[in-house]
Amino acid sequence: MISAPSGCGKTTIVDRLLKRHSSWVRSISMTTRSPRTDEKNGKDYYFVSPEEFADIERRGDLLESAKVFDKLYGTPKSFVLKHLNEGKNVILAIDVQGTKKVKEALGSDVSLLTIFLLPPSVKVLRERLEGRKTDSAEEIERRMEWAQEEIKEASIYDHTVINHNLEKSVHEVETLIKKFQNSKENQ
Repeated sequence: MISAPSGCGKTTIVDRLLKRHSSWVRSISMTTRSPRTDEKNGKDYYFVSPEEFADIERRGDLLESAKVFDKLYGTPKSFVLKHLNEGKNVILAIDVQGTKKVKEALGSDVSLLTIFLLPPSVKVLRERLEGRKTDSAEEIERRMEWAQEEIKEASIYDHTVINHNLEKSVHEVETLIKKFQNSKENQ
């Protein structure tokens, strides 16, 4: 599981890892938010209505779910378990709330590696959020406040990676995953 405050490069890092490793799979989260202009349903997220989300959650078909910035997000359980049973590395790019819930839901049944990405500084994080030009000033402030809370939770993760340089961060995360994978194979 890889978590990070908005704007830390989580999605970019995961995308680059997946290009390098065809046997690794990114779990596709479900959300009630609207897609951004470059996002596609079933590739970036499963975009559903609040009613559909509630129905799926009621059936117990989500591994975890959370409300973030007034929108619902969740991880479809069947997708993750199917790929884990096939022996694949499944990368969940989820928030701190989601990480806690997945750890609780899977317990010791599944070997988990958790990585938290940190920005080089709060100033750089703000610059990244503003540079995306996808959020209003009010939304950026909310994301900055939320980032401060998420950063306080970094200690619950197995590893932290400061994203100073994208390529170095991709390499560092990749190395952590491979090391974890090798230790599982040697058990």
